[in-house]
Amino acid sequence: MLGGGALLAGGVALGAAGMSQGTWLADRHLPLSTGPASATVGNRRQDVGSGGLQVVWHVPTTERLVALTFDDGPLPQWTPTVLDTLDRYAVPATFFLVGSRVHRHADLIRGRLARHEVGNHSWRHRDLARLAAAAVHDDLRRSHDAIAEVTGVPPRLARPPYGHLGGGVLHAAVRLDYRIVLWSLQMVEGEFPDDPAGHARRIVADVVPGTILLAHDAGPANRQVALRGLGEMITGLRSRGYTFVTVSQLLGRMTAPRPGG
Repeated sequence: MLGGGALLAGGVALGAAGMSQGTWLADRHLPLSTGPASATVGNRRQDVGSGGLQVVWHVPTTERLVALTFDDGPLPQWTPTVLDTLDRYAVPATFFLVGSRVHRHADLIRGRLARHEVGNHSWRHRDLARLAAAAVHDDLRRSHDAIAEVTGVPPRLARPPYGHLGGGVLHAAVRLDYRIVLWSLQMVEGEFPDDPAGHARRIVADVVPGTILLAHDAGPANRQVALRGLGEMITGLRSRGYTFVTVSQLLGRMTAPRPGG
């Protein structure tokens, strides 16, 4: 009986080891210690900037504040139109810029961002969640340097393309001392083809205090619906008592949570 018990125990141990080995083999295509799923990079001391990372979708506040953000620019056929409209209404916004486009189209934004804020939207809009931490860092660092050179202001915010967060994205962002900014409301141009006013009314109705609103100054033609109605959107939100701020200004007005929730 002792021999049988020992054999059974040994079989359980071997079975557990076999399952563990099988799981490891099944996951070999995802090198978790360094790949896109991992927010760590091995066994040595890690460079993690300030040591913590804030990820924001929405800012809790009782004030009627909204942050308008634009992704994917700058591009000649889009960005000047957006900047002209924002200038006309004296509205600040946060632009999440693609570094390669900043490098190529620097003249579109140079000297035009005084009231605005810039963030990092990667070097060439790849899905960073599919890359390991070192590759994400290289991508964001390259974009960071291009944005800082052209605008004179190093970005402190990042928005990964498509809003995709992988472990490598988190690790690279903390190394660069970024805040990651996503959004709580986005334009829905496809629901309002050729109806800029209808689209504007929809967005105005959906904004609540602390909204981070996603728009684009690049992309398919249907996105022009939002841009053609941008003035009506601004006036509609102002009529509801809203003030436009940059993302960083909005973060600075965050209401502290009450004790116990």
